[in-house]
Amino acid sequence: MNDLLERTKPTSFLDRTFKLTERRSSVGQEIRGGLVTFFAMSYILVLNPIILSTPDSTGHFLGGGTEGANTPAIAAGTALVAAVMSILMGSVANFPMAMAAGLGLNAMLAYTIVSLPGMTWADAMGIVVLEGILIFVLVMTGLREAIFKAVPSFLKTAISVGIGLFIALVGLVNAGIVRPGGGTPLDLGINGSIASWPLVVFLIGLLSITILMVKKVRGAILIGIVIATAAAIALEAILKLGGQTPDGSNPGGWGLTVPALDGSPVSVPEFSTLGTFSITGPFEKISIIAVLVLVFSLMLADFFDTMGTMVAVGSEAELLDANDNPPRMRQILAIDSLGAIAGGVGGVSSNTAYIESTTGVADGARTGLASIVTGTLFLLSTFLAPLAGMIPYEAATPALVIVGFLMMQQVANIDWKDLVVGIPAFLTIVFMPFSYSITVGIGMGFISYAILAGVSRRKVHPLLWIVSALFVLYFVRGPIEAALGL
Repeated sequence: MNDLLERTKPTSFLDRTFKLTERRSSVGQEIRGGLVTFFAMSYILVLNPIILSTPDSTGHFLGGGTEGANTPAIAAGTALVAAVMSILMGSVANFPMAMAAGLGLNAMLAYTIVSLPGMTWADAMGIVVLEGILIFVLVMTGLREAIFKAVPSFLKTAISVGIGLFIALVGLVNAGIVRPGGGTPLDLGINGSIASWPLVVFLIGLLSITILMVKKVRGAILIGIVIATAAAIALEAILKLGGQTPDGSNPGGWGLTVPALDGSPVSVPEFSTLGTFSITGPFEKISIIAVLVLVFSLMLADFFDTMGTMVAVGSEAELLDANDNPPRMRQILAIDSLGAIAGGVGGVSSNTAYIESTTGVADGARTGLASIVTGTLFLLSTFLAPLAGMIPYEAATPALVIVGFLMMQQVANIDWKDLVVGIPAFLTIVFMPFSYSITVGIGMGFISYAILAGVSRRKVHPLLWIVSALFVLYFVRGPIEAALGL
């Protein structure tokens, strides 16, 4: 017994700080997991500048003037804020969950908020800061944590499974292995077949990871990404496939980025987006009620996306307690809420927890050390943006599909014979991928469970009723905004 205790006793500063032995991990596992997470989410360094490259209602672009968007500055700001928040998540919360600019939230800024009359990018980022402050207050008062604990365990499991299907679909769509078809919402590859080399690279990555996993090779996901990326670089060097075009004239090209180095691998970062925010500006351009509606819409999406991601990461890492709550939950939620503030202040949109963190967890990450590794890589990528941009969708997305499989395994823990449990769980799971939104899936699950449990005279936590009512408002926000003239 004494020998066993001696073997499991922390033996280094890192071990004691991050509880590596306690969580059955090692420095090597954490580094590998952090690398995998970074590769899985590094697409945001390319995608966020693309989304935020639209002019505001005054004709000005983010990080620049009226001539065009300053995409290098947006990319550098995106990497910097992601680095700071991921490192904070790892060091303060000791949780293997990285952060970066949130997809969906940035789209709402680019295509809705800055298009409102008189609204500028600084005003839009000011709304993001206000949303972050509001969520932070909810965390400090314990309300956000209380809402999370009020959710039944089966719904938390359903959220995790639904997210698994969601990220698998994200991976398949981003890779182009499924695309809009002729007369069907989705079809296989190009006109129903594997008809391009990038799609072959996706299959190489997927098969590499699955074979390595079956063989129980450590680092299977990371190795698979490296193999697929090497294949992509070689194919591009030989065949010059180029990237996919907006008009669809090159469907056989690479998705998001071309796996080739153009110029120097090192660039000096520019941070002109930092400080591009105004808290008072929105109130000068639109009504107070309109500002509150926009803040509420951002907050609700941010609030529950993180809840689902936190459960999924904690479940995959086997860190949840008997009530499916992760350790240091208040610290996790506090750092996440600060991410919204930091993203607004940094001028790059709200930063939130990334479900891609589950890829790192699937490859061994169990502590915040992995998040610090991911954050450090984001920090380095402010200088090495050309290298980070070399990994195409087709090489990185097989990891998302594999993680979807791993998370899907939890579906067996739901009591499907109990309809009050099974129907809300089913709606939670299917609405996430089919609506392409984690928040929508969670909302459908909450509302349906509250109604079915209520008519069955089962006890429902009062907070769940309140949140369900808020979700109803969220789902009808379109008519509300139309009535307010937004």
